[in-house]
Order: sequence, then structure tokens, then C-alpha cells
Amino acid sequence: MNCDQHLVAAHPFGTLITAETLLEQFNCLSQWEARYRQLILLAKQLPPLAENLRQPALELSGCESRVWFGYQLLADGRLHFYADSDSRIVRGLLAVLLTAIEGKSAQQLLPIDPLALFDQLALRGPLSTTRAGGLAALAQRVQEIAAQQ
Repeated sequence: MNCDQHLVAAHPFGTLITAETLLEQFNCLSQWEARYRQLILLAKQLPPLAENLRQPALELSGCESRVWFGYQLLADGRLHFYADSDSRIVRGLLAVLLTAIEGKSAQQLLPIDPLALFDQLALRGPLSTTRAGGLAALAQRVQEIAAQQ
């Protein structure tokens, strides 16, 4: 991270908490209920967004819960993403997404599926149709942001 640039809504996902960390945590959990509990624990580690960041321009439509999703272009060309929701389980899902995309450049994000980590963690299958649709909307937003850079 560039220490000279202040991060908007800093969080541990993608830096202190990596995809490898999540794979270790989730791979030993065979039951959906245990994975669900792990998502809630992740949600508790996602700092809530400040009220000034919970603006309509950052709110995503297509989600059953309220979701705010924003980004900051860093001086070195990497993207810092931040997010929040009024739902604990969605906050956990956001934590997984942030882990997958945080700190990557647009060139790194464009060729990948932002939701691939969900498949590696066996999280996408059991989700409700509306939650899966919300995740798809988030993935599309990540790709739109990367394409604009």
C-alpha cells in the first residue's frame, strides 16, 4: 500500500485476510451451517462504512438487502474497494468479495471472475436466488469499475 495515500474505509480483506486464509478456514467446514457461521464471523471483521459513504450513488440495486459498494483508485493504479450492508450474511459475502478483488489493478481484474473465490469456498451453491443475483450484480459492478480505468 502507498502510505502517502489515505484509504477510504480501510478493511483487512485482501491484505491481512487473504484468499488462502479463507480457503484454510472454509475447507475444514463441511456443513452449510458452519460455513454460514464463518460468514457471520467475517462480517464482524468488516468495519461499517461511515454515514457519508452510505450515499445513494454507492447503493447497488438488485439486492434484497441494502448494499453500498465503492472504490478508490490508488496512485499506483491499484483499486481499493469498500462495501457495507445492513444484513450480516451479506456483509460476510462482501468480505469474501473484497478478499478476492482488493488491491488489484484493472488489468488484473478484467480477465477474472470476481466470484471465483465463492466457488472455491463452496459458498455460491447454497445461496438463495436473490442473494445469488445480488452477487452477480456486485461482480458486474467490479467489472464495470475495472473497465472504466
